[in-house]
Amino acid sequence: MYTQCPECLTVYKLDAAALVPACGCVRCEHCDTVFNALGTLAAQLPPEPFTRLQEHALDREPPTAGVAVFRPRALPDEPLPATPAPTDDEPGEESGDDATDFSGLTFTPRFARRPRRSWRTAMWVVICVALMLGLGAQLAWAKRDVLVADPTMGPLLAAGCAVVGCHLPLVAAPSQLRLLARDVEQHPSVRDGLLITASVRNDASFAQPYPVVTIVLADANGQRLAMRRFQPADYVGDTDVRERGLPGGATTAMVFEVQDPGQRAVAFAFSFD
Repeated sequence: MYTQCPECLTVYKLDAAALVPACGCVRCEHCDTVFNALGTLAAQLPPEPFTRLQEHALDREPPTAGVAVFRPRALPDEPLPATPAPTDDEPGEESGDDATDFSGLTFTPRFARRPRRSWRTAMWVVICVALMLGLGAQLAWAKRDVLVADPTMGPLLAAGCAVVGCHLPLVAAPSQLRLLARDVEQHPSVRDGLLITASVRNDASFAQPYPVVTIVLADANGQRLAMRRFQPADYVGDTDVRERGLPGGATTAMVFEVQDPGQRAVAFAFSFD
């Protein structure tokens, strides 16, 4: 707070504690004038340049303090102060319906009142929720293979992607590919060539990429005569079909062209990677 000496116009900065001892009166350090600081008391200084602070009238009726924040209650065992008997010159207290008893009133301190939520609180809540959602999305992306392969979460994620039009990442699970049928025959148009066909079913509940197929040709003693690894592009020509992968529970036919190793090749085996 600020006040101004009415004689030398010196402006001083003071606090409320300095006004208590002399009921608002202070002494100017510059001209030694005693004046009532409440007459020019101001919370902030006006914009410079200025000469005088705004003066306040000190001869008005005192304002009423109407916003009560606390009132101590009398202890049950504390004796009430003795009330002097009214004299002839001093009328007694009013009784009956005109008397008002305030002893049962209690007031909540200002610090105990529930503060109102401001827009800053709402903004912090929104930011925290957004950060938590972002963290959850990062964790879900890091564990996407586990979530897609989960029998409970996988179908839920697939249904959600079907609604919004997205595609789940393909999760490789070669152990859940089952070879249903296989056959080998001479190639109809290539000399010394073999045509191998296989029917494969995806027992998983989710789509997985087409596997790398390894075919091994062996003789009657089980000795390996030839081996070849087929990439998905070698037996699935359609790019869109390869990108969509083998759907869960679906069956597909695979056709492979290999060179005939001779009459000794009597057995062949499949494996998926």
